[in-house]
Amino acid sequence: MKKQEKTQKTKERILAAALAEFGSKSYDAASVNSICEAGQIPKGLLYHNFAGKDELYLQCVKMCYDEMTSIMKAQSLEIRDAKESLQQVLLLRQTFFQENPGYANIFFNAVLYPPRHLRQELAQLRAAFDEYVRGLYLAILDCLTLRDGITKEAALEYFFFASEMFNEYFQRKAEESGSYRELIEDHEGRLSTLFDIMFYGVAKETAPKQP
Repeated sequence: MKKQEKTQKTKERILAAALAEFGSKSYDAASVNSICEAGQIPKGLLYHNFAGKDELYLQCVKMCYDEMTSIMKAQSLEIRDAKESLQQVLLLRQTFFQENPGYANIFFNAVLYPPRHLRQELAQLRAAFDEYVRGLYLAILDCLTLRDGITKEAALEYFFFASEMFNEYFQRKAEESGSYRELIEDHEGRLSTLFDIMFYGVAKETAPKQP
């Protein structure tokens, strides 16, 4: 086996062990020692190929976003009806997380518990995924008749703002309760309602009462 191939296989083995570690624990709870023990990897070999815990974590997050984006793109969604298309997008998310629990753990920890010193790097890794999601929601907005004075760009900006507020709400709940797994289910379960409210509002328009 050539040296380059051997090095690549070594990196893949280390990353597989890191995925298992970060796929079952938070960033803070995960450790290089656990990765080495689980993967039977000499610590010196790990540090020869990776700078340490931060680089491994960021690699795992990147793999999560890349895989999630790739699978969603492969579905070739046809955006024709706003509500139906939105449900399809959310179903794709939920199916991905159900079939890839390790990636689900990595995704929600990166969103709800981002290590403070890695927030800039995490935002950069998420940029391509956010851009893909942006395209989906722009297509969904094309199916709607927006209110006077509201542009697609303004609606999209509001969508991302509301999404961040939604995530911050669940971040606070997680810190208060310490129950992370249940919050993931609650988070995903409420997304549909959140998006429905963002697109259609909370109140019906009624004619003013006659004096």
